[in-house]
Amino acid sequence: MELLEGELEQIEKETEAILQHHGTERQELIPVIQEVQDRLGYLPLPAMEQIAAALKIPEVDVYSVATFYNQFRLNPPGKHQVKVCMGTACHMLGGHIILDSFERRLEIKEGETTPDREFSLERVACVGCCALAPVVVVDEKVEAKVSPIRVDGILLTFEIEKKEQEKEKEKENQKEGGQEE
Repeated sequence: MELLEGELEQIEKETEAILQHHGTERQELIPVIQEVQDRLGYLPLPAMEQIAAALKIPEVDVYSVATFYNQFRLNPPGKHQVKVCMGTACHMLGGHIILDSFERRLEIKEGETTPDREFSLERVACVGCCALAPVVVVDEKVEAKVSPIRVDGILLTFEIEKKEQEKEKEKENQKEGGQEE
């Protein structure tokens, strides 16, 4: 995924600050990448390269650890995080179909983030709402008995909300422009 303007500098700065608090031994690898992810929300490639250089280990070793453990993200989290439950009840009642619907609608695969960083999509083991299956959690809000049509409705809500925010921003800009004259 492409970095946003100014993001590379932030990644390098944050990673350097973290590396300053840790030794340069190989055993520091997991604590360092955990802290980088805590600060940045994910493990960007430039940070992994910087870590490898600082610890004097091959870049592939950093990448191997980051991809081996489920706790690490290689893509930035979206503004809105969509988590599709794949627990037994949700899976049996069509969770995989719901995940597929989100993938098609957002044009991303599970574990990815949309290019505009508006949405990220995850598969989760169980959210503990089996009676409401299939379940999707969007920004900590539980959506119950989700169908492919509901997927469209959930996403449409965000599109409408975004358009309303843009209109409000435009009105504010017009007000400010009118006051300056």
